Amino acid sequence: MEMGSAIQERGCHFCRWLKADCEKLRCTVMEFRHTAKKLAKDDPRRIVHSTKVGLAITLVSLFYYFEPLCEGFGVSAMWAVLTVVVVFEYSVGATLGKGVNRVAATTLAGLLGVGAHRIATVSGEKGEPIVLGLFVFLLAAIFTYLRFFPKLKARYDYGLMKFILTFSLVSVSGFREDEVIDMANKRMSTILIGTSAAATLCFLICPVWAGRDLHDLTAVNLEKLGNFLEEFGVEYFKTSGDGMSDEKKAFMEEFKTVINSKNSEDTLVNFANWEPRHGRFRCRHPWSQYQKIGNLARHCAATIEALNGYLHAEIQVS
Repeated sequence: MEMGSAIQERGCHFCRWLKADCEKLRCTVMEFRHTAKKLAKDDPRRIVHSTKVGLAITLVSLFYYFEPLCEGFGVSAMWAVLTVVVVFEYSVGATLGKGVNRVAATTLAGLLGVGAHRIATVSGEKGEPIVLGLFVFLLAAIFTYLRFFPKLKARYDYGLMKFILTFSLVSVSGFREDEVIDMANKRMSTILIGTSAAATLCFLICPVWAGRDLHDLTAVNLEKLGNFLEEFGVEYFKTSGDGMSDEKKAFMEEFKTVINSKNSEDTLVNFANWEPRHGRFRCRHPWSQYQKIGNLARHCAATIEALNGYLHAEIQVS
């Protein structure tokens, strides 16, 4: 009897544990579904972007299905897929920026790497590792230090990093000179293919322009400041003792998001500088002026924050 009761008790405990885990899994799935639905509702362009990335990777992956192309590039065909995954960004400007950085860095690093490998080969068998090590040390140190420059870091940080990686791989490779050139040529070709595929699909299929997003962000921030100032006088000088409703309080405090918008603005300005003419924005549009407007808007928002404190003070001037 006692053994049967113990088995029954353990069975009940297992059922409770299984039921709790099932409920936890259901809650996790529902939360994921709610988050996915909210992300799509907030910005439907995210679904389009995901579809474009999948399409680009599928097209580039066809290199493995066509035997002549696969034999021509060999294992280097994988670099086309990797390039699409790394380069394809949400906006056109971000994609073009990364693509140009990757192509330019790979080309320059490949040429210098082949040159360094040739110089090291001429120096003899014993001097080759010393010369190569010296070249890798100097260029890696110099280009790493360049990444600390604010202007270079903002626009060319990815390119500087890829230069260090590509130069190191090419220069210290153990192949003969003709094989190094062949390897660099194949890698450069596949990277160009991947970058072209990513840029073309990003540009042609429902493009997302960082410049337009920057313009809209600036307009929305200014509108939030205007909404607060419009409601401030009414709320501050009203005679009734009723407090603000939660909805109206949240509406008036939207200006606080302006204070934390600097990083978003700087990122969008950087991406917009890479974009060609689109819509009402011409080439060489003065995107830096949006940063000045943003700085003034944040200064205004900081002043408004002081005014907002009066609405919550216990004693107000009637």
